[in-house]
Amino acid sequence: MPYELPSLPYAYDALEPTIDAQTMEIHHSKHHATYVNNLNAALEGTEWMDRPLEEIFAALDILPEEKRAAVRNNGGGHANHTLFWETMSPDGGGDPSGPLADAITDTFGSVAELKKAVNDAGVKRFGSGWTWLIHDGTGLAVASTPNQDNPIMSSDTPLLGIDVWEHAYYLRYQNRRPDYLEAWWNVVDWKAVSERYAAAGT
Repeated sequence: MPYELPSLPYAYDALEPTIDAQTMEIHHSKHHATYVNNLNAALEGTEWMDRPLEEIFAALDILPEEKRAAVRNNGGGHANHTLFWETMSPDGGGDPSGPLADAITDTFGSVAELKKAVNDAGVKRFGSGWTWLIHDGTGLAVASTPNQDNPIMSSDTPLLGIDVWEHAYYLRYQNRRPDYLEAWWNVVDWKAVSERYAAAGT
């Protein structure tokens, strides 16, 4: 069964004013849709077509060389954006609670220090990419990846990721990536992040 563009759990204008409706519509219906279409085209007719993306990411080195880059870029784009939509909410913001909050405090000292570390990694990501809160198998960590690479490709579990490609923020923030990263925390869905943290086997 081909991969499909997931529906958003909220309207395109639901994350205003943090993320404007035009950006959301273009980002979801154009950018994400293109990754899905290109991934399906790359895997069509192969044994990999019906595999979970986690399996494909683990086997990138054994994919046919002529398909590897397309699958990495477009499969990563599909996975990254799916998580991005799922970890934002019009009712987001605030602070996490429960085991995730405890782990953040133990690792970073405070939620404020976590945000600072994630934002710093996003600002320093040269060109296009993502900044992440991950579980690396032993605990929480901050990571940054280029292009559409996903932490799963390095055997890590992404808990939240912020898209720092210019198409994610340019209409509202222009070249002010730090302002976008600071504002993004107003829409983070800590409940969804906490569920991912629990599922990581902590």
